Amino acid sequence: MCGIVGFTHKDRFSSGECIREATATLLHRGPDQQGVFETPNVSLGVVRLKIIDLISGEQPMSSDDGDTVLVFNGEIYNYGEVREELKARGHRFSTRSDTEVVLKAFLEWDTGCLARLRGMFGLALWTESRRRLVLARDRMGIKPLYYSRRGDDIYFASELKAIFVHPEIDRVINLDGLNCYLRLNYVPAPHTLVRDIVKLLPGHLLVWENGQVRSECYWRCAPEPLSAPITLEDAKQQLDSLLQRAVKEHLVSDVPLGLWASGGIDSTTILHYAAAASPSRLKTFSITFKGRSFDESRYVREVAHLYGTDHTEFDLSPGAELVDAIQQFAYYADEPSADAGSLPVWFLSKMSRQQVTVALSGEGADELFGGYLTYRADRYAQMARRVPALVRAAASAVRLWPVSDDKISFEYKLKRFLEGSLMSLEEAHIFWNGTFSEGELQAFFVNADPGPMRRMLGDVPPGDGLDRFLLFDQRYYLPDDILYKVDRMSMAHSMEVRPPFLDHRIVEFAASLPQSYKVRGSELKFILRELMKGKLPRSILYRKKSGFDIPAHDWFRGLLKPLLLETVTEAAVAQTGLFHWPAIEAVIRDHLERRANFGYHLWGLVILFLWLKQWNIRSAGLQEEMAASERSRVLI
Repeated sequence: MCGIVGFTHKDRFSSGECIREATATLLHRGPDQQGVFETPNVSLGVVRLKIIDLISGEQPMSSDDGDTVLVFNGEIYNYGEVREELKARGHRFSTRSDTEVVLKAFLEWDTGCLARLRGMFGLALWTESRRRLVLARDRMGIKPLYYSRRGDDIYFASELKAIFVHPEIDRVINLDGLNCYLRLNYVPAPHTLVRDIVKLLPGHLLVWENGQVRSECYWRCAPEPLSAPITLEDAKQQLDSLLQRAVKEHLVSDVPLGLWASGGIDSTTILHYAAAASPSRLKTFSITFKGRSFDESRYVREVAHLYGTDHTEFDLSPGAELVDAIQQFAYYADEPSADAGSLPVWFLSKMSRQQVTVALSGEGADELFGGYLTYRADRYAQMARRVPALVRAAASAVRLWPVSDDKISFEYKLKRFLEGSLMSLEEAHIFWNGTFSEGELQAFFVNADPGPMRRMLGDVPPGDGLDRFLLFDQRYYLPDDILYKVDRMSMAHSMEVRPPFLDHRIVEFAASLPQSYKVRGSELKFILRELMKGKLPRSILYRKKSGFDIPAHDWFRGLLKPLLLETVTEAAVAQTGLFHWPAIEAVIRDHLERRANFGYHLWGLVILFLWLKQWNIRSAGLQEEMAASERSRVLI
């Protein structure tokens, strides 16, 4: 895995020192090899974490005539197949790397090569004779790619911090991105929290040619029912075959490899197929919360024993190390993430990296097959909306219940469900995965505007219930929350994480299935559980979903209380000019005095304010921001 960065120079000259400084900000993504390429027209930089071909494959990589140059972040799992096809067409190879396969595939098929590549990537290809730059991002957005346009020039990188190095970049908050962050817990593409910097959308490419820019979608998955009904047995057989192939391809590595295990059905399914495909004993890694009701260690140990893995655990108990890690998030997270699951992923990555460089994970199964409680809540809320008066009465009554210190207690879930049941279907689905309600935002956020979030919903094709919410989560929640936090937390420790469920063949297959194969009655991920019956113990197949995050409610009343009170202060809030301090102070006070559970709300605010301070992000005046908002819509 790697990190890439580049600047064109049509209008604005950039010194060689600038590209070297920008490349240096990405060293954590690629400590094994670094390089730059420069002409009067472009500067490219790359850092490399060696996974395939440890001897050769250095980057930037140039074509034989030196006219085309590639910087590449990612893994191509079918590079062997594509290599053989290219050899049959007359191409000759000097390395065993997938990087060279990508370069020569581009020389053969231009941007059409992207449809032939299976994997995860963010890449840039420069052709000097045409003054042409091609940027591309993998289908599901597993790997990041940001860009910014300045006049006729374009700057891009795997992380925001590398673009920040360029002197032309103004670090001004983007209110559309901030509105999304406070509602969703993440910043959905194409937005970022920085004005005039955007994310390249998953499955998209961008072509910059001598100052002119065009963007296009080369892949998008939308639910398309099969031409003929498929039986459950046939669907199970197809999924079994797809998982066998995908996991086998994801195991290819020239460096030590392991698996992240939670004891749940997703990671254990990947372990099951990996154990069948691997000739050697596998290494597994997990996080524990000893003494807490949501500790998963007994399930993980059962799985490790079943498959005979070499298993390692790290207990995430309150301590000074936690506070130190949170304060490092502001740098390595690149953008704030209000997903408290970032903290366990940080320590899981740190622990795993001591033994392996690559890990397989179970990300993606929930969004493909319907694994979240929110999908069940969406269905129940439709029934509750038929008796709104009863819902309002229940919501008023349940507010009197004592708050719990547990991670996601029944009291917390019930209060959220009832509040969401008084919203529209779409708003409720977003609210259940997010934190602040519209009313709460209007109270403390000066520029509260639901417009950006509603435009996101408008971009998702209309569908029937579950399929529409699955598609929404695949397009936004999965890449910009789940995959984002895994990429940043793992790459902070120079580690690559691979999610086999997100092989696009599996994604397309899942989208074709009827809804009843995903959620049936109250059973989530129905087809996956049916497939794994007889393969996994019932204790794993039907265990309660715990969620991979921290007991934020509890920790902000104890260990993390000083961090909260030192970070979200009246002075810090006033400096932004974006929030009403009395309303934020009330949220903090109500939580500390146990009148409400705002642990996840406060996590998002703490991470946001740490990030604003780390990168010296300022807010623009209202008139300036309104004009910039219009410019950013043109840019997107």
